Amino acid sequence: MLSFRTEIENPLVQNDIIELDRKIQLYQNGKIDEDGFRSLRLARGIYGQRQEGVQMIRIKLPFGRLNSEQLHRIADVSDEYSTGRLHITTRQDIQIHYVSLDRTPELWAELEKSDITLREACGNAVRNITASETAGIDPEEPFDVSPYADAVFKFFLRNPICQELGRKFKISFSSTDHDRALSFIHDLGFIAKKKLVEGKEIRGFKVMIAGGLGAQPRQADALFDFLETDKIIPFIEATLRIFDRYGERNRRAKARLKHLILSIGLDKFLQYVEEEKNALSAHSVIIDTTEFDTINHVENLQAPEVYIKDELTYENWKQSNVYEQKQEGLFAIGIKVRLGDFYTDKARILADLIKAYGQDELRLTISQGILIRGIKEELLPFFYIKLSELGFADIGYNSTLDVTSCPGTDTCNLGIASSTGLARELEKTLSEEFPMYVNNKDISIKLSGCMNACGQHSIAQIGFYGMSIKKGNLVIPAFQVLLGGGSSGNGNGRFSDKVIKVPSKKGPDALRQLIYDYEDNKLNDQSFNDYYLHMGKDHFYKLLKPLADISEVNKDIFIDWGHSENYIKAIGVGECAGVVIDLVSTLLFETEEKLEKAKLSFEAGKLSDSIYHSYTGIINTAKAVLIGENIKTNTQAGIIKDFDQYFVSSGLIQMNGTLSDLVYKIKNTEASPEFAKLYLDKARKFYHLIDTLRTNTLKDES
Repeated sequence: MLSFRTEIENPLVQNDIIELDRKIQLYQNGKIDEDGFRSLRLARGIYGQRQEGVQMIRIKLPFGRLNSEQLHRIADVSDEYSTGRLHITTRQDIQIHYVSLDRTPELWAELEKSDITLREACGNAVRNITASETAGIDPEEPFDVSPYADAVFKFFLRNPICQELGRKFKISFSSTDHDRALSFIHDLGFIAKKKLVEGKEIRGFKVMIAGGLGAQPRQADALFDFLETDKIIPFIEATLRIFDRYGERNRRAKARLKHLILSIGLDKFLQYVEEEKNALSAHSVIIDTTEFDTINHVENLQAPEVYIKDELTYENWKQSNVYEQKQEGLFAIGIKVRLGDFYTDKARILADLIKAYGQDELRLTISQGILIRGIKEELLPFFYIKLSELGFADIGYNSTLDVTSCPGTDTCNLGIASSTGLARELEKTLSEEFPMYVNNKDISIKLSGCMNACGQHSIAQIGFYGMSIKKGNLVIPAFQVLLGGGSSGNGNGRFSDKVIKVPSKKGPDALRQLIYDYEDNKLNDQSFNDYYLHMGKDHFYKLLKPLADISEVNKDIFIDWGHSENYIKAIGVGECAGVVIDLVSTLLFETEEKLEKAKLSFEAGKLSDSIYHSYTGIINTAKAVLIGENIKTNTQAGIIKDFDQYFVSSGLIQMNGTLSDLVYKIKNTEASPEFAKLYLDKARKFYHLIDTLRTNTLKDES
């Protein structure tokens, strides 16, 4: 465990890993309980599994971008610390499973050698920034959104304003109006736009806000039709500050940004944004696109000659999986990765291929696939042969036959039914009985093991999420069937309707019935969703109702896919938004850490960071007092208000002014060395005042 202390050049990263190592030891020695440890571990990409004693590690890969070295590094780490399986998520991350907790600092240190992080991959923070996998190569794009997604990732990583949000925060960048990154389901979604101003071309984004999936999906609102590129980081910063201050913290189901916007309205939100301007670290952030403007040269790349035995199969592969880039003579190759799972032996060969014969870059996709970029046309036969050898040349990339699924009950605590088991059966049904859908891009099929939508079931034309059905003393694994969802482009979309619940073993029959009915009843070239809306929800309820009948069933229906024994419903505690345990001593201890961070940031010249660390220290201290008196602390704004009401106005705590006066200087005063120092001094004085009062109270009670 000593090696990573000297091999990591970035002191911030080194300190992060050392802190994780220290906290793990405290936890294992009983100095920190599970609730107290959970928040820190989640913010480091370490997520509890369904299986006791092991962890899932989520590797944060901004917009799914990977080069050969990074893919090799991830493969090495998976072999050393995990099982050799790599799982691509719908947020363009990679997850590995069955990792021992005490080895996670060492694992993280290995990843950082290739500039790969775990930081804020889980927990109440800004999650992985997603983007169109075709960004930078799409012939229809106004410009490449990759550098903007990258800049947002880097700016908010470890940023104090988003380390302890009330809930997770998701951001996407779409390169065209097709909206492949699904802005309509994100807290903030950005769609690339251009306009002419006095003859000059200006880059900007349409901005969508407060969308989300889960049990209560919500279509994002269009906030700005055009926001210039230098304004996006200040706007995101203001949004996060407001969400941090006013967002719900106790009621998890009401803690996403969409609920705050519903509560206060867009006009009030924009007023808060305006009021936050003085506090921002900058009012304009010009994003350097140089790194992404240059494409690795491939003109002189040569590959061994290959012989294509079956020209028809090769041409079908080209039609289904190969895309012409905006760069003349270059092509992208889509790889259909079944359920997002692939293994390290194949990953290494793929990594070598893109380095030797391509631009040394691939992108993971939100449909759990892989897109290789920058391949010369004359090298396509060579790639076809090599990918076929790896099992990566199956046709149907991003088609109906390319089913999306979360891990479900395989590893997730919240999984109710086996989403991967049913997904495999659906893919088998499609490939064997409906091969004509291999190039169909209109119908997507997505599954989740529960209602939380990690598999994005609620935006699929045909979706399923895990449930259960009681029959006597036994329980039947089941799935809710949903129909009619999907993106319609430019920030618009439709959430699928819940139609009926069917036993899991009836899932393939449900799919058959739907496709047969679609073929029989669609009008001409009618899309699936137009057909669904034309026929009406009740038609599909009646169509599938016989499959939901459990009055007479055989014993196989009680056994989930991939299992041999009767199903037992077993749901653990979800961890996506784990919170720090609300004990007064823990909160005050954390305040000391925040004030130390404020000091270090001030000394490093990071004034805005220092001020925000001081702010969170003040909030934490006030929260500790309220918790000690059993007063609810739902939002930061509520903490400030209630502290003044219960303790300052009543005279129980003597202060020079109110807590509100002290705290809100953060939004009324521009960041400067003088203010940062003054604010830190006042935060320290407030902490010492409360700590002294608490110490004296404890002495009196003893």
